[in-house]
Amino acid sequence: MNQPLMSKRPLPNINEKPTYVNHMFAEIAGTYDLMNRLMTFGLDQLWRRELLTLCELPPHGRLLDVGTGTGDIAYQAMQRYPSVQAYGADFTYEMMAAGVGKMPGRVLPFTQADTLHLPYPDNTFDAVVCGFLIRNVVDRPGAFQEQARVTKPGGKVICLETTPPSNTILGPLFQFYFFNIVPLIGQLISRHGEAYSYLPHSTVDFPAPAVLQRIMEESGLRHVFYREYMMGVVAIHVGTKQ
Repeated sequence: MNQPLMSKRPLPNINEKPTYVNHMFAEIAGTYDLMNRLMTFGLDQLWRRELLTLCELPPHGRLLDVGTGTGDIAYQAMQRYPSVQAYGADFTYEMMAAGVGKMPGRVLPFTQADTLHLPYPDNTFDAVVCGFLIRNVVDRPGAFQEQARVTKPGGKVICLETTPPSNTILGPLFQFYFFNIVPLIGQLISRHGEAYSYLPHSTVDFPAPAVLQRIMEESGLRHVFYREYMMGVVAIHVGTKQ
């Protein structure tokens, strides 16, 4: 088995991580959507649709997508549920700028925000979701607590994430693809192969699904469960605010 392709500079320590991640996503914003489709063979869209089903949004409900990036989940929510108003929050301005106007006729309100300090009142949203965000967050319990704070009682907090490579029976194949092929594709498409070396590394020490379930429960969410997809490569975690 080939060794994983390493990034050109050391991975950030815990204090450097927010600045590093913000800069990295700013660099790849223009090709982020295309790379997601290529890396996942288009399956990321299916996972987002499943996430939205699990939200159980009421008519005229409000959804917040934290770490929204270019707004994929939020736009898909408004397309699928025309009466729903979605909102997007992200730390990286350039990512949101790349998402403005993606759905003609629908306006997605973007807000630049830190996931640990969301600028919304308590009990505002019927569901709060995040896709591929938590692996980039330093304080994971704090992120879930803040998402729960702005969720209405009975509303859902949902997290879509990749799982550690060793968690899946496809582990060796997934590891080779993610650590060796994805950075090469990233270099060709985005000209920032380093970013796509960081992304695989961000999953190595990420909690296994059962551990992430406990983190969500310890953050105050109830009835937490998860579903795995693509033979355990991706998981969606669902919690309810009481």
